[in-house]
Amino acid sequence: MHKVYRIAAAVPVLEVANPRYNAERIIELYLQAQQQGASIVVMPELALTGYSCGDLFEQKTLLEEAKKALLLLEEASSRHNAILIVGVPFEVNSRLYNTAAVIQNGRLRALVGKTYLPEYRAFYEKRQFRSIREFTGQTVCWKGEEIPFGGKLVFQIGDDFSFGIEICEDLWAVTPPPNHLAQNGAQLIFNLSATPELVTKAAYRRDLVKMQSAKLAAAYVLSNAGVHESTSDLLFSGQALIAANGKLLAENTRFERTSSILYADLKPDWMTAIRRTSSSFNDQVPEPAHVCKLDSVSEAPDWTYFYFAKHPFVPASQEDLQERCREIFAIQSSALAKRIEHIHSKRMVIGISGGLDSTLALLVCAKCCDLLQLPRSTLCAITMPGFGTTDRTLNNAGKLAKLLGAELRTICIRKAVEQHFKDIGHDKEQRDLVYENSQARERTQILMDIANAEGGLVIGTGDLSEIALGWNTFNGDHMSMYCVNAGVPKTLIRPLIETQAQEAPDELANVLLDINNTPVSPELLPGEQHTESIIGSYNLHDFFLYYFLKYGESPRMLKAMALHAFEKDFTPEEIERTLKCFIRRFFTQQFKRNAMPDGPKVGTIALSPRGDWRMPADADHEAWMQVLNHEPH
Repeated sequence: MHKVYRIAAAVPVLEVANPRYNAERIIELYLQAQQQGASIVVMPELALTGYSCGDLFEQKTLLEEAKKALLLLEEASSRHNAILIVGVPFEVNSRLYNTAAVIQNGRLRALVGKTYLPEYRAFYEKRQFRSIREFTGQTVCWKGEEIPFGGKLVFQIGDDFSFGIEICEDLWAVTPPPNHLAQNGAQLIFNLSATPELVTKAAYRRDLVKMQSAKLAAAYVLSNAGVHESTSDLLFSGQALIAANGKLLAENTRFERTSSILYADLKPDWMTAIRRTSSSFNDQVPEPAHVCKLDSVSEAPDWTYFYFAKHPFVPASQEDLQERCREIFAIQSSALAKRIEHIHSKRMVIGISGGLDSTLALLVCAKCCDLLQLPRSTLCAITMPGFGTTDRTLNNAGKLAKLLGAELRTICIRKAVEQHFKDIGHDKEQRDLVYENSQARERTQILMDIANAEGGLVIGTGDLSEIALGWNTFNGDHMSMYCVNAGVPKTLIRPLIETQAQEAPDELANVLLDINNTPVSPELLPGEQHTESIIGSYNLHDFFLYYFLKYGESPRMLKAMALHAFEKDFTPEEIERTLKCFIRRFFTQQFKRNAMPDGPKVGTIALSPRGDWRMPADADHEAWMQVLNHEPH
């Protein structure tokens, strides 16, 4: 239904040069993985014989026993549709090839040969094997049937997804074979490996896998030979790795003396989504590949190993989070410094409320002053209390401005707005959109006029999440002369402020932390007005925003993912209500984004109409709503 598939990288116990024993261990792992819902199970390089057989590969007995072991694997898979990929030596016309056998539903479906054979230092594979590039045919005979045999094979599983295979050294080559396999549609790449363990090599291998998955916009699954290979001169660690789009999803424990299986649940459509938006990926002209059609496989029975972030904009590691926050802050302040420098602005004018967004923007402005060696008095921070302003936020705004060294002005907008109501004939007791938006536009007018009078620039405070939802007043807080928070999602604002608080003097830090603990509110109505009680949690909105834009995910999948990630935080009704709000507002508020001011992009998700997101303002969202409601469109 959701096209999420469980992939397994297995490392079996083996005996060198004992194919039957090895087949039995491989079958045990295959059946175990299949019972756990795996649709594809990959074993290490030459796992059927052991990689370290040396010149025994030239012995007919070993090669014949390997073929018999292949028959055992076929038989074991005959009652299951899970695909088994296993390393085996295979002889064709007196030439021996290092291959990966692809087995499904009781049949050997194809053999993929190794392209690059290492012949340096401890490696001497060319002594026994030939590169698949030397094979001039397209098939070999197996049990009276011609099956695909080559190095450029793409395996298509029904209409669901495709995968490719490379073997060990192929990954380390200048031009790895999967480059072309990925361009021919392979969303998953499997590597059957036998690389010995050396100090620092595990980290190097891990980085290679991550980078290859990033370059190819693919999932990459590696299974390396284990400790039961010969240790005459080398040791193999049994490292298994699963990465996708540059991120490591799973890794096993090395040097295990028992068999092991590593799982990850993958969504191949996500690889396609990344490629769809990459002109660089699609501009490449791939070498032709032979497509091998396989039978459909079962989806993952659950999402136990489906590793997606609950808070995709916020790194899980505290160390990574602090590094991310410092980098974002540097991008914001450096971008603003360039704009101030370019237009020779004399002042930075900013409206501050004591809320999260304006606090971060003011901190950015202060850093900008430092970068340009300007006095902090260059900042003109203006509080503009209205009908919904609270003492807590107003006091925090004033303290913050003073502690940062900004000039502080307070301009109450109540009388001006009341006069405006009289001028347009609006009843001030009618607490509607006119009541709210008039305050936002009055504040913007004040900021713009002061900026003109001071020769300054109005600094916008709206964040990425508000821009996505259109949670701002058109030509009110929606408008500025440069918006430093335009690329920052709401769920990152608090961590950014907290990071700055950690580096601030105690008095300033206390104010920042109190602001961080203040509920999000537009403060446009008397009494408490909490944004998230109106439109739903920003944790959910940022979750939807990320996966909607990053992978073009459907509303139905977004709902399923949110139910899985937030099952302890929100009811299903809250999740669906917030998702519907997100879809409706994201589509209907594009007209505001089309007129948004300049501001720096800080992450891969951005909404500038001049760059990352170009969408007609009159696009209809009905198809997305129907998908969510399980209605055919």
